[in-house]
Amino acid sequence: MDTAFFPPELLRMLIAALFVVTVVFVNALFMVYAERKIAGHIQRRPGPYEVGWHGILQTLVDGIKLMTKELVIPRDANRMLFRVAPLLAFTPVVMPFLVLPFSENLIIIDLDIGLIFILTMASLNVMAILVAGWSSNNKYGLFGAMRSVAQNIAYEIPILLSLLSVVLITNSFSMRTIVDAQISGLWFCLIQPLAFIIYLVAALAETNRAPFDMPEAESELTAGFHTEYSGMGFGLFFLGEYTNMFIVSSVAVAVFLGGWSGLPLPMDAWTGAIWFLLKVYILMFIMIWIRWTYPRVRFDQLMNLSWKYLIPFALLNLIVTAVIVKL
Repeated sequence: MDTAFFPPELLRMLIAALFVVTVVFVNALFMVYAERKIAGHIQRRPGPYEVGWHGILQTLVDGIKLMTKELVIPRDANRMLFRVAPLLAFTPVVMPFLVLPFSENLIIIDLDIGLIFILTMASLNVMAILVAGWSSNNKYGLFGAMRSVAQNIAYEIPILLSLLSVVLITNSFSMRTIVDAQISGLWFCLIQPLAFIIYLVAALAETNRAPFDMPEAESELTAGFHTEYSGMGFGLFFLGEYTNMFIVSSVAVAVFLGGWSGLPLPMDAWTGAIWFLLKVYILMFIMIWIRWTYPRVRFDQLMNLSWKYLIPFALLNLIVTAVIVKL
């Protein structure tokens, strides 16, 4: 290939963009099918069964249907913000892929502030939800958006505090450095078990998954902030939710579960990536299992859990870690 027309850095960026888009869509297709099947198993029914072998093509057909449906905009909605909100919801959850360490040699950019970059992108998602709910000119949409803002503010604090406990030990925000520290020692889920548990609970709430799905709450708000969305607008919110699940699980794997480390496999250079993805999808399976097992909590219970328990315990854990590191 002529490097005069395709500089190595440009070629690397194109391959990285293709890799990210592929992972996002394949992950969504796989997770939607897996969630339907797991939910069916828990409820003692077969789940998708008609389109393809054991309904394996059902998700693909549903995706095509969403892409070809018209995006209906309510008469009194803010038309520009209504169209922009799904893009705002989808774009920030894609950006963290740039710094995720899938394996020792499979990381697009090793930023010194990789963990801060991920947290920054994650915090932008709530803005998109607020814009979607407000621009819809729908009371259910607005209530859902306001719930989402309160929920994200409450649960971003324990996430940050639990991750800072690990940063104090490694003295770095680089995702690769955090994983390397676990390969040469113990996984941080063993050194920081309280921070690990707090992160998992807060991450589940951050993704708006049941039992913490108050911004959508079908029985109260029909679908909350995306009540008025149809077609690809709804599809982008859907893609964003499953991609967000992948991101929070990947951060848990990289920060607490040893990243790509694992027993040797006969896969040569792909061994690390296989272990990383295996750990990620085990965590995502647990998130689906919880959704279809436990009922939705009330909104006051949701707020109390964070402000009365998760934040104080995360702060105490951070202070104890700082004292031990200083000694």
